[in-house]
Amino acid sequence: MNLLQTIEKELLDERKARRENVDVRPGDTVRVHVRIKEGDKSRIQVFEGTVIGVRMGSIRTTFTVRKIASGVGVERIFAASAPTVEKIEVTARHKVRRAKLYFLRGLRGKAARLKPLRDFKPIR
Repeated sequence: MNLLQTIEKELLDERKARRENVDVRPGDTVRVHVRIKEGDKSRIQVFEGTVIGVRMGSIRTTFTVRKIASGVGVERIFAASAPTVEKIEVTARHKVRRAKLYFLRGLRGKAARLKPLRDFKPIR
């Protein structure tokens, strides 16, 4: 176990040097800039949605983002320290009382709204 923690600490320090850690919480609306490789070319694709869950674990931290695309719910799990994740922008913060917002999967339209926090100012 000690060897695993040592390797994780080295990787985490390396990732922090590349990009500072962004505070992502359930209920946040985020824009995740992901590097997509198609053949020999690569491009940046933006995935914007609501964070419905965060799984903590130092270098293994992941968060799930949900959006509605053409009337269909789409969820994607991102590793917070993955090299394919270029940038994470928190555009809005909402008041939530749960750690996992899986109940949003069954809601549509106005029923799926969350109450925004008043004192949040997005950093751009």
